[in-house]
Amino acid sequence: MNSQSQVESTLKEILEVVKPLHEDWVTRFKIINELREVVQSIENLRGATVEPFGSFVSNLFSRWGDLDISIEVSFGQCVSSAGKKRKQTLLGELLRALRIQGGWSRLKFIPSARVPILKIVSKWQNISCDISIDNIQGEIKSKFLFWLNEIDGRFRDMVLLVKEWAKANGINNPKTGTFNSYSLSLLVIFHFQTCVPPILPPLKDIYPTNVVDDLTGAKVDAERRIAQVCSSNIARFKSSTSRIVNRSSLSELFISFIAKFSEINLKASELGICTFTGQWEYIANNTRWLPRTYAIFIEDPFEQPENSARAVGQKQLVKIAEVFETTRCILISANITRNTLLPTLVGPQISRFLIKKHPTVYPNSNYRYYRNTPPQAHRVVQSPVQTQYHLWQPQYTNSRPSTSQMQHQGPRMVPSTPKPQSQFARMRVPNGPRLPNHQFQKPNPSVPQDQVQVQVQPQIQRPRTEGYNVKFGTRGPHQVQHNQGQMWRPKYDK
Repeated sequence: MNSQSQVESTLKEILEVVKPLHEDWVTRFKIINELREVVQSIENLRGATVEPFGSFVSNLFSRWGDLDISIEVSFGQCVSSAGKKRKQTLLGELLRALRIQGGWSRLKFIPSARVPILKIVSKWQNISCDISIDNIQGEIKSKFLFWLNEIDGRFRDMVLLVKEWAKANGINNPKTGTFNSYSLSLLVIFHFQTCVPPILPPLKDIYPTNVVDDLTGAKVDAERRIAQVCSSNIARFKSSTSRIVNRSSLSELFISFIAKFSEINLKASELGICTFTGQWEYIANNTRWLPRTYAIFIEDPFEQPENSARAVGQKQLVKIAEVFETTRCILISANITRNTLLPTLVGPQISRFLIKKHPTVYPNSNYRYYRNTPPQAHRVVQSPVQTQYHLWQPQYTNSRPSTSQMQHQGPRMVPSTPKPQSQFARMRVPNGPRLPNHQFQKPNPSVPQDQVQVQVQPQIQRPRTEGYNVKFGTRGPHQVQHNQGQMWRPKYDK
């Protein structure tokens, strides 16, 4: 397997783990309903609505992603103009109500933020929630990102992968002077606009003016007008006969994304990232961005000329560039393997899931596990009359592995140390004959303990086909599949 194929397969494995399941959606809706009950119990918030936004609405959240909530006190009739002090007062009342109700942890009120936020953690899967008041701008931005995902599904995959990579390398935390998740999404949009051929158009071709300026009047009417304009322009872009379709694979897009921003600290001194026009722009020629007071400028296309990366510091920008360059060198390495990729692309939480899925060797452990394959009988021809089979067995110390480590990891593990006769239980090897009990030899002290020898008469082996039933020890039957002649993987009967 070449390096690019290895990157492609690893990225797809990561996506299988981080993409939310049905229960992840159900849990978030449960949290929203509980917050609605609390909001209705507050006198000054009765009649207000609780609306999600952010990555949950744009469908760009992972299984462990945060949940953004906006409490609309305008009752959906008009775009609210509530002041910052009013928002702080309402969030303070909500904080007291949540403490009285209980069931929420790590409650933290940040009144001095640009948008006052109340941070809480739900008892359901410990999901973190950020609550704000009348965040209509956040809601419409989330819908825009959802519409962009409808143009090309690779956009969602790239955002999920980039977020996990940034978290694993410590550059996805605005509190420490690095990117927030919204800035990373804009970087993916910019990459899709500037790759050849482009996958996404400049955002001005989807909505020609500043979105925030058009959020006036009745909220429902404003959202409907914006949605109609975007829908018609997106349909026109997708149906264009002159557009060249980009067929790049996920690994090609990811590698080119990392390479494009590997020198971002050098470019940021003169150039800004503008997804509205879909190109780099000189800061000195853009009057909207002057005076230049930020280490890097990533313009918010829906709230111009706001800088979505205003939290990034100059020292942290150098670190960000180093992370990009280090990752680029690893991705283009000729000797790249799955084990070298995982620590670079995901954090420990995701790695644990991937290790359970492909359990070769657990780190910090004295156990060696099967890689989803049953024991193989290796044939050693000694003479035309006698054929010997060596049954490979795992090695581990006297302590037993945990139940979670042994679940769904293939056939039952057999220790290499001598044990009673029950160790040599009858088994059917997927690619060989059935070995009766009386044909096994007793352990010989002169033979290494990690190899148990048995002698059987040579028989004609059956060709590999799908659907062998295998029985190992007392674990019961397993269903075995043959995957294109590469590997035997047991599947548990449901």
